[in-house]
Amino acid sequence: MQYKAAILTLSDKGALGQREDLSGAELERLLIEADFSILCRIVLPDERSQISAAMADLCDNKNADLIVTTGGTGFSPRDITPEATSDIIDREVPGIPEAMRRMNDRAILSRGIAGIRNQTLIINMPGSLKAVRECFGIIRPVLDHAMEILTGCGGECGAVPE
Repeated sequence: MQYKAAILTLSDKGALGQREDLSGAELERLLIEADFSILCRIVLPDERSQISAAMADLCDNKNADLIVTTGGTGFSPRDITPEATSDIIDREVPGIPEAMRRMNDRAILSRGIAGIRNQTLIINMPGSLKAVRECFGIIRPVLDHAMEILTGCGGECGAVPE
């Protein structure tokens, strides 16, 4: 089964056309390589209500299986992606951001979270191109299994193959 992914780049400068969306483009490439179809790629300003509304719409109305955000996870006062994500998720998935934060010294400064809304997995990633590549490399080995479980398309996790 091919899963549908949405990519949200959260950047005031990107939304104004003052910065090229390199991390969103890289996520698109990586997700296509991982056999996801790209539902959309959106650049939004760092506005909490706008981000939350876009994510909720992708989950509830556009049937995204996966939403990956890039940007807005740092310490700047405008970095509110984790808060916007928290506003709309039903359950957190703490293991994903914990694994991503273990990748290098600077990653511990990312406040990104991951969670589930309905049957959509949402993962916050930092905004740098290098961090996107490294974070995706960490989640890639478990992404297919996560999608299978979340969408009900996989078998039982605890089942022992015969």
